[in-house]
Amino acid sequence: MKFVDEADIRVDAGRGGDGCVSFRREKFVPRGGPDGADGGDGGTVFLAAREHLNTLVEFRVRRRFSAENGRGGAGRNMTGASAEDLSVAVPKGTEVRDIDTGELLGDLTEAGATLLVARGGRGGKGNSRFKSSTNRTPRQSTPGEPGEQRHLQLALKLLADVGLLGAPNAGKSTLTRALSAAKPKVASYPFTTLHPHLGVVRVDTDQSFVVADIPGLIAGAADGAGLGIRFLKHLERTRLLLHLVDAGSGLSAGDAGAEFRAIEAELGRYSERLARQPRWLVLNKLDLLPRAEHERIVAAIGETLQWHGPLFGISAVTGEGVPALARAVMRFLLKIDEQAREAGDRDGASSPHGE
Repeated sequence: MKFVDEADIRVDAGRGGDGCVSFRREKFVPRGGPDGADGGDGGTVFLAAREHLNTLVEFRVRRRFSAENGRGGAGRNMTGASAEDLSVAVPKGTEVRDIDTGELLGDLTEAGATLLVARGGRGGKGNSRFKSSTNRTPRQSTPGEPGEQRHLQLALKLLADVGLLGAPNAGKSTLTRALSAAKPKVASYPFTTLHPHLGVVRVDTDQSFVVADIPGLIAGAADGAGLGIRFLKHLERTRLLLHLVDAGSGLSAGDAGAEFRAIEAELGRYSERLARQPRWLVLNKLDLLPRAEHERIVAAIGETLQWHGPLFGISAVTGEGVPALARAVMRFLLKIDEQAREAGDRDGASSPHGE
């Protein structure tokens, strides 16, 4: 199935049914009073996040979604039927914006979550509503209200714990294969990855995390060069970035450093928040170097980059260093979870309603 992560759609809620003007006409009741009832409410449009969906490709074919109108009221005080609400399934992780106002309407990050995007119109009032001691034969009613109409932008942001970034051919797809059961395309030419891939990394029987592999970045990506800038939004939800650098294809420490700095600059140009995310440096393709040179080259590149964070040397092809990297990532994510729980416990204890 084609991967599509953006789509524009229009949603139309249903119009409310009109109120009715009617008077009782019964035998032996010479002066029947008003009995016109209200119209039913129009259908409301919801977006609902579904676990099994992973693309917005269906919205490239169908772009308009309309709920049914409410039924009009009738005599004998028979209220019109309200229309059923319309639920539109979208992938989990879909962000929804109103194109006309730019307002962020919601972010469906949990399976089963729903978002009201267009409210149905209320039904009109029948003439029995206007009966009073001074108005025994009201002939007025009100029409149903129109439903809301909206032009929406849907943007899918994949939900992953760890994001891989780096230049084309840095080995991100190979690492995704080595870490998980995902099978992204791998080849010896740039831009073999054309859309993001997700893989589940199992470190233990009850410990796992999700990794996202996006197309490679090149200098000028923030201005539209290459492919990766389009997919950087998929890294915004991650909790850790692994920045892969090719350390074994003949690049000097200086060349590797220039490539690293260029991608780092593109991150900052795209999003200050993304640039501040925790990021580890992973030097890949050590299998192309003499084994005795691994530690020296890793240290040299780290020194050239003036890198003071976590640094790993691996070979995604042979698996060297990959298990240690996976375990370190798992420990980091568990620590973040523990800190979040402790912060939540402290907030609950300090709350005046805490127990």
